[in-house]
Amino acid sequence: MNRHPYPFAGGALRNFIDGRFVEGPTRFPNLDPVTGARLADVTAADRAMVDRAVAAARAALKGDWGRMAQDERCRLLVRVAEGIEARFDDFVAAEVADTGKPLAHARAVDIPRGAANFRSFAALAEARAMPSFQTRTADGRTAINYSIPRPLGVVAVISPWNLPLLLMSWKVAPALACGNAIVAKPSEETPSTATLLAEVIHDAGIPPGVFNLIHGAGANAPGEWLVSHPDVDAITFTGESSTGSTIMRGAAAGVKPISFELGGKNPSLVFADCDFEAALAGTVRSVFSNCGQVCLCTERVYVERPIFDRFVAALAERARGLTIGDPWSGAAMGPVISAQQRDKVLGYYRLAAEEGAHFHAGGGAPAMEGALAGGYFVEPTVMTGLPESARSVREEIFGPVCHVAPFDSEEQAIEYANDSAYGLAAAVWTRDVSRAHRVAGRIEAGIVWVNDWFLRDLRTPFGGVKLSGIGREGGEHSLNFYSEPTNICVSF
Repeated sequence: MNRHPYPFAGGALRNFIDGRFVEGPTRFPNLDPVTGARLADVTAADRAMVDRAVAAARAALKGDWGRMAQDERCRLLVRVAEGIEARFDDFVAAEVADTGKPLAHARAVDIPRGAANFRSFAALAEARAMPSFQTRTADGRTAINYSIPRPLGVVAVISPWNLPLLLMSWKVAPALACGNAIVAKPSEETPSTATLLAEVIHDAGIPPGVFNLIHGAGANAPGEWLVSHPDVDAITFTGESSTGSTIMRGAAAGVKPISFELGGKNPSLVFADCDFEAALAGTVRSVFSNCGQVCLCTERVYVERPIFDRFVAALAERARGLTIGDPWSGAAMGPVISAQQRDKVLGYYRLAAEEGAHFHAGGGAPAMEGALAGGYFVEPTVMTGLPESARSVREEIFGPVCHVAPFDSEEQAIEYANDSAYGLAAAVWTRDVSRAHRVAGRIEAGIVWVNDWFLRDLRTPFGGVKLSGIGREGGEHSLNFYSEPTNICVSF
């Protein structure tokens, strides 16, 4: 299969501030997770550049962007969607190079969803209706109360490495549709599609300062400076729960609106009356998609005892049959994002073994040859035999792994599902319609799938409970977060 060239090969990814690409004072490497080789350099922003980006965003709110009519803003967002589609192959190549995910996944999910986010939120914002009420006053006059949406102001967008374009556009698109200005900070692991997005936004004619992009890595770095900046009005973040807690503490002093989509330890409940093949195929997808590096992936599988042994055997067979390798070759599974993440996942495999797990598939790192020997590959893993108290069952691993345990009753299955500090997503597999509704309604999670996984109307609310997040995104829920209503009362 022919590779589309990586758009930044041999060059450097720069920051985008006030409508211009600018070099940072220091550089760090963007590494290929497939081979471990350097793809390009990334220029990191310093504190002064973060200040300039925030100031540019503030100025844009007072300029043409702040005065722009809603329909004109939405037309520009549609042009961004068209720009992503026009450079589809560049975005795919950048996504695959940064993440190592299978080519088919990037082409079918990540890049189309990135474009769709801009197009969808433009349409939703343009059609948005605000409430109005007419009342009669005690002295016989009439009063009309109506609401208008106002942007929050300067929004800090912190996006993760697992679905780089999809999740950044999921935040940037509604924030821009509501008239905000943005300073975005992508993960240092996946800077490429964000940089391409800055190019597309510039070419679409969005005014300077409306969208700013800063790169950086580590502590005491651009991400930290951005979320603690006094002139940032709101923060939206997707990532680890511990990082969310840190950001939350910093935002508290300014009483700033926050929207967090955090970690998960998602359960799947497989009842004996399920469509076995559908439940098996769905579980394979929910455990191993993107090497398990999706916040919605399943890490805890609970199977009703009559089909437990059969399901474990079939799931392990499917896991062992997954091809691992170069994402451009058609392999079903590529590497994890980094050497650090590989070591974390392998550390949990070792911990699970120490805790008494039985491995039915995987449990280590595959032997790769040639250029792939330097990549960050781990085996798809299925294990059983651990108590619910085991760290491997309770802590988010974020890799291609699940623990499978039996249950004996509907009540027990629900108890297992909810026995977690997290509450992002869950899946229920059953042919019993009554049970489906009954069980789904009792699971403590932001989204519950019944006989499916990763399917969702983008207009519906998305988010988690407990350590999995604060707030909801999607459709009107995103528009409601990125704007605040002002009530206007007129009497006559």
